Amino acid sequence: MRSSKETPARRPSTRRVARARPGSGAPRRRIGAESSATRALLLDAAERIMLEDGYAAVSSRRVAAAAGVKPALVHYYFRTMDDLFLALFRRGAEKNLERQAHVLAAEQPVRALWAQSREPADTALMMELAALANHRKAIRAEIPSYGDRFRRMQVDALSSLMERAGIDAEACPPIVASVLMTSVAQMLVMEAALGITTGHAETLAFVERSLRRLEGAD
Repeated sequence: MRSSKETPARRPSTRRVARARPGSGAPRRRIGAESSATRALLLDAAERIMLEDGYAAVSSRRVAAAAGVKPALVHYYFRTMDDLFLALFRRGAEKNLERQAHVLAAEQPVRALWAQSREPADTALMMELAALANHRKAIRAEIPSYGDRFRRMQVDALSSLMERAGIDAEACPPIVASVLMTSVAQMLVMEAALGITTGHAETLAFVERSLRRLEGAD
C-alpha cells in the first residue's frame, strides 16, 4: 500500500527541446543587394548630410528621413553604421579613381588634375572622411590602399610628362610633385572656405607658370 507521503512518479515530458545542430550558428540576417536603387539612395542621403552638417550628424534615422524611407531599411542594406560609412567611402573612392583615369588621359593631364584637386565638394568630403577615420578604425584601415592607388596613377603620368619637358627628376622627383600639387590644391580650397586668401593669388600664379612650362598654355 502506497504511503500518503509518497509522490507519484513523474511522466517524462513530451515537449521537444530545441537543440542547436553542431556547427550551426544563428541565421545571418539578409542584406539588401549592392546594386539596389534604394541602397544608392541611402548613400546619396548620407553623403549630403555629411557635406552639410558633418559626419557626426549621420545617423540611421536621419539618413532614412533624408532618403524618404523607413529607418529599418537602412539596417536592411547596412548591418552597422560602419558598413554604411565604408560603402560611402568605397563608392566615392572608386568614382574618383575613374575620374582621375579620365583626367590623366586628357590632352593636358596635369592641368586637368590640378583643376580636379581644387574641387570644393571633393575636398570637403575627403576632410569629413579623414575626420571620421580618427574615430572609426574600419575607415582608417581602408584609406591607405586607395590613397596609394591615386598617387601611383599621378606619379606615372607626371614621370612621363616631366621627362618630355626636360625637367630633372632628381631636382623635382615626380612623387614630390604629386604630393605638393594635391596638398597645395586642397589647402587652398580649405583656406578659401574659411575666408583665408592671403597668398592664394601668388600661389596660383606660380602654379600656372609651372603648368605652362610642363604642358603649355591652357
